[in-house]
Amino acid sequence: MKRLSFLLICMICCITTMADNWTDPETGYTWSYTVSDNGATIGENKWATGSLVIPTTINGYPVKSIGDNAFNGCSGLTSITIPNSVTSIGGYAFSGCWGLTSINIPNSVTSIGFYAFYLCSGLTSITIPNSVTSIDWGTFFGCSGLTSVNIPNSVTSIGGLAFYQCSGLTSINIPNSVTSIGDFAFDGCSGLASITIPNSVTSIGGNAFSGCSSLTSVTIPNSVTSIGSSAFSYCSGLTSLKVESDNTKYDSRDNCNAIIETATKTLISGCKNTAIPKSVTSIGFAAFSYCSGLTSVTIPNSVTSIGDLAFHQCSGLTSVTIPNSVTSIGEMAFYDCSGLTSVTIPNSVTSIGESAFLGCGGLTSLKVESGNTKYDSRNNCNAIIETATNTLICGCKETVIPNGVTSIGNYAFSGCSGLTSVTIPNSVTSIGSSAFSYCSGLTSVTIPNSVTSIGSSAFYNCSSLTSIVSKMVNPCNIDNKCFSNEVFENTTLYVPQGTIDKYLATESWNKFLHIEELNSSNMCATPTISYKNGKLSCNCETEGAIRHTTITNEDIKSFDDNEIDLTVTYNISVYATKDGYFDSDMANATLCWIEVNPQNEGITTDVNQIASVAVLIKANGGQLTIEGADDNTTVAAYTLDGVQLGSAVSKNGVATINTNVSAGTVTIVKIGSKSVKIVMQ
Repeated sequence: MKRLSFLLICMICCITTMADNWTDPETGYTWSYTVSDNGATIGENKWATGSLVIPTTINGYPVKSIGDNAFNGCSGLTSITIPNSVTSIGGYAFSGCWGLTSINIPNSVTSIGFYAFYLCSGLTSITIPNSVTSIDWGTFFGCSGLTSVNIPNSVTSIGGLAFYQCSGLTSINIPNSVTSIGDFAFDGCSGLASITIPNSVTSIGGNAFSGCSSLTSVTIPNSVTSIGSSAFSYCSGLTSLKVESDNTKYDSRDNCNAIIETATKTLISGCKNTAIPKSVTSIGFAAFSYCSGLTSVTIPNSVTSIGDLAFHQCSGLTSVTIPNSVTSIGEMAFYDCSGLTSVTIPNSVTSIGESAFLGCGGLTSLKVESGNTKYDSRNNCNAIIETATNTLICGCKETVIPNGVTSIGNYAFSGCSGLTSVTIPNSVTSIGSSAFSYCSGLTSVTIPNSVTSIGSSAFYNCSSLTSIVSKMVNPCNIDNKCFSNEVFENTTLYVPQGTIDKYLATESWNKFLHIEELNSSNMCATPTISYKNGKLSCNCETEGAIRHTTITNEDIKSFDDNEIDLTVTYNISVYATKDGYFDSDMANATLCWIEVNPQNEGITTDVNQIASVAVLIKANGGQLTIEGADDNTTVAAYTLDGVQLGSAVSKNGVATINTNVSAGTVTIVKIGSKSVKIVMQ
């Protein structure tokens, strides 16, 4: 045991370092340094300015390395001479020395640490000695003044972020010795006009050449077996993107100007001249991201999926046709495609990722084909609605939110700058996070009493809002970012009569400096809907008000079967507007026809005669009113799973049922033998 302890003490003594200071007799500078078996390491020197010569020896010790952070932040340093005794340059050694214009790295140096020349924006050129075998992470990160770099044949790898944001770099020679190019290695090198990737390279990292907007042509050699995601995103100038014919992992079939992963038939990177081949089955993650020169794209019928961020920020894209083969559209797939005006979702699509069309401010038409079982655009509302949940997941500036929608999804209208006003129907109970964020043109919004939750940043940065009408008698909780501070300070919040104290007592709502009550003098009366003698009427007590009526028929759809089950049911929505008044609440009703005993007397043809009676159903505040049924007709209401909510017998053509169910609940109304599905308001 004593022998082992003695050995350990000897080992510790062998690696012990000594820290000290030394004053250069010629310059008067004092150097901090440490000494080990390898010699002296220069420590931190925050005072260095002008032209500096690093000494060969310090107190008789040879200077072998420049330590981590040695000259970090020495912005006044303009040039430095490194002696041949130095073998390594530490991490962040010259970080932030933006006044440094030149540096000579001797052949004795074998390693240069990570971020060694980070943000040395004054450097214009540098020669890496052939003794160096790798360029570390972020070595020349942010050297924006660098115009040329000589990489010797000794280098086998270029690390991640090695030349990140070297925007002045116009060309670079990558020698045949290099086998790997790291993540973000040349990201943001916007001046790089040409690049030759040698046949020695086997891997290209994610975002390796992202943002190289001056690149016009790239050829992937047959040696490359790995290409990271978004390797050529933001390369808006690319017109030619090829893979050598002998590559076994990737190809550019049909000279399509794209990189396709051969085994999966996934297009992983395209450019503005790409013609997607008919054999491609998926468009990969960020495949065309920031390809601003792409103006139109034809997606062939072979494609089944469009990946996340696939066409992200393709600002020049004005039209896209999504074929009926596509089943999934990824998150933010068309994010910030501001030039798109029209999109149709085919009936094959069963999955649409969050924010798929976020920031598409130019959209005026957003449709779902009628045969789609997962999504719909009921009432031709110019929105995508998830059918099962009644959630509006994506809208545009022409969207009219239909009655029956129960929630507005996260980011549903985010970035829709053309949206100027929105009326949310009484069926909506929740508004998702960032649902209307960055709708810079939105001047007014009406929130119905049915809403019980509003997500974080729901109306954040809606800087043009002048009025917010909240009809919530009991205001729901919101966070401080639901509205921007300028909205809290400058916008008038209108609330129901007698509720100002509730709003002042509720966190964040009490940040509004201007709160007023709604009353009959500033708000249109809610219209009434009636049907008599074959005529549908919508009336409003506010004189001169204009009534806006929407009528939809569930039977307006396509069928593949020979037999068609006609419901003969019409959903009616109406609200009133008048200059100088706030919009009224939405009135809703369902008009349907129920069968009665047919009158066959005197009929001699073979046509079946079915007599029917029109019935109008209104649902409001949990109460159902059924008008038009024959007297003594039994009317009942049920939940979707068959539980009876109540019943009544029609008298004088009217039956009333108090269901006590909340707004947005789907209810089955049975009138005699006829059943109708409605949404409670």
